[in-house]
Amino acid sequence: MLSKNEEKLAEVRAKTADILENLTISQKLALQALEECDTKSFEQVKVPLKSINNDVEEIDNLILTIFALYTPEASDLREMVAFLKITSSLQRIATNEKNYIKNMRICNPESSEDVKRIIKDSLSINRCTISALEYTIEMINEIEDRDKIKDLSAKIAVEYSKTDDIYTMIEKDVLKMMHQNHELNEEYINLLKYIRKNLKIIDRLEDIVSRLMFARIGGKL
Repeated sequence: MLSKNEEKLAEVRAKTADILENLTISQKLALQALEECDTKSFEQVKVPLKSINNDVEEIDNLILTIFALYTPEASDLREMVAFLKITSSLQRIATNEKNYIKNMRICNPESSEDVKRIIKDSLSINRCTISALEYTIEMINEIEDRDKIKDLSAKIAVEYSKTDDIYTMIEKDVLKMMHQNHELNEEYINLLKYIRKNLKIIDRLEDIVSRLMFARIGGKL
């Protein structure tokens, strides 16, 4: 039978996983909207993000309640400290997602074929981010198998590495087009900036992963 402290900590994990599920849904909706270049679908991307600030506040309050009412053991204490930092990253991911989809309204039926092609190429970043989010949810829910936790962390690192490579290729392609056209195309430059905003989402996931590793295995936070 779980102690009260363990019950509350399990609730923290479940609520954190729920937020990550909503972030994953939002990313999948963004991917679909951008694949179709359908501006009418863009608003749907924000729906799963609406309650995240309140959800994060609930988690923070729950952790503070555990600190105040119970006496967590060292491993539980380490995990609660990690989750307090994780909630901050979750809020930043939600903000990055909102800013990204707002800026990506550049994708519409009137967009040039080059812009549509660049956006289509960039969606590999979204797919990597979705995979990384799903692996992170698995990490949240895995509390005992250290080998599995390390394996999931390694898989997320691979997805992170892929996004860097994808962006580098897109940037080279855009710079090549501007060089061939002998002009500094502001639309292309802005598009690269928006794609970089999308990269920040998986950057934040890397922060979450490092904190989960600290919570489950130890080391530096």
